[in-house]
Amino acid sequence: MRFVTPVALALTLAMASGAVSTPVFAAKKEEKKAGPKLNVTPDVLKALQAAQKASEAKDLAATKAALAEADSKATSNDDKYQIGAIKLNAGIGNNDETLKMEGLNQMLDSGLTPPEQAGQFNAVAADAALGQKNYDVAIQRGQAALAAGYKAEAVQPTIAQAYFGKAGTTNTSAEPARGFTQQGLAALKAAADAMKASGQQVPAQWYQIGVGRAEAAKLPDVTEWAKMAYQANPSGENLRTLVRLFQRANPNITNRENLDVLRLLGASDGLVVAQDFTEYAEMASKTGIFGEVKSVIDKGRSKGVLSATQGGDIYQNAVSKIEGDKSTLGAAAADAQKAANGKVAAATGDAYLGYGDYAQAAAMFELAKQKGSVDADEVNTRLGIAKTMSGDMGGAKAAFEAVQGGARKQIAGLWLAYLGTKGA
Repeated sequence: MRFVTPVALALTLAMASGAVSTPVFAAKKEEKKAGPKLNVTPDVLKALQAAQKASEAKDLAATKAALAEADSKATSNDDKYQIGAIKLNAGIGNNDETLKMEGLNQMLDSGLTPPEQAGQFNAVAADAALGQKNYDVAIQRGQAALAAGYKAEAVQPTIAQAYFGKAGTTNTSAEPARGFTQQGLAALKAAADAMKASGQQVPAQWYQIGVGRAEAAKLPDVTEWAKMAYQANPSGENLRTLVRLFQRANPNITNRENLDVLRLLGASDGLVVAQDFTEYAEMASKTGIFGEVKSVIDKGRSKGVLSATQGGDIYQNAVSKIEGDKSTLGAAAADAQKAANGKVAAATGDAYLGYGDYAQAAAMFELAKQKGSVDADEVNTRLGIAKTMSGDMGGAKAAFEAVQGGARKQIAGLWLAYLGTKGA
């Protein structure tokens, strides 16, 4: 399916204004108002007179016969250009797309198309070739349109689609399809940049196409396309794509790191399928965050994504421990204040975060940072999460920006992308 509106032809107006040069049969010596000055062969001129007369009478068969005769007698580019102009106008007048495009291409191939028309005419020819799945011609004409200074936002999408057409949809990770896909993505990116530069909104669909094509071809820039897709449409599902790409690229992240990634899906409504909920619950369970195990599975069940039995074992285990765990939090918070380092405060902050007490969690994480001897990147990540969930977007941004390295910095970057959609 084509993903852009075709370039408007607008050549009917060109006919009326004289922008497409045609022979002046009634007064051969009259100077033409537009188009190149042509020296048309007499035999060609005679055939074109017959073609134009037949076209005005809506006799398409006679028009084509006369044009074929003109083609057979053409000896120069002047002849070819003029024949193309008559074909173009006859095609428009008789609603014959094939004849219209044949004429346009003939004019272009003659090399005599006026510079002010070359861009538009090549763009129209490129779009028509794309519709006919003549991808090489579409690319050739599109590039000629760009060279003539025509609008990149109108032409680059056509070039992109032509390259994608050449790549096909099977085995696109192998050459030459992979290379065609890369060229198509480059054209699509150029189209998006040109639209932005002209003050237009880029269709979000373009970025989705970029993600799909890059993923199918196994190209590393799939993540960049996913980021652009999320920026264009900051939905939970688009953020989920970014998260899954991060996880795939970082298979050795710890359970604690993975939990903070999955928390982002929870915050952004990016939990979609049963596996999303159960994976999140399992990470929380493995790191001893019992309150979060229960809340995530409850959420999955309330949405109808999880059945009453899915995640049942870890759910029951967590529920059985919640009461006792929560009863120790007050004492743990007091111990954190007296501790020589921030380890107790960090662990207590983890528990509060899991129970949704974000203010207490943030206070504990701040205390952990103050006392030290903790993983500063993890504490800042979780401080950022607590502040995000409490609505303190400014504080959250500061905390995430303080994360310095490794996978944690990438995780913080994902959260910052999410905050960016909230005006932070």
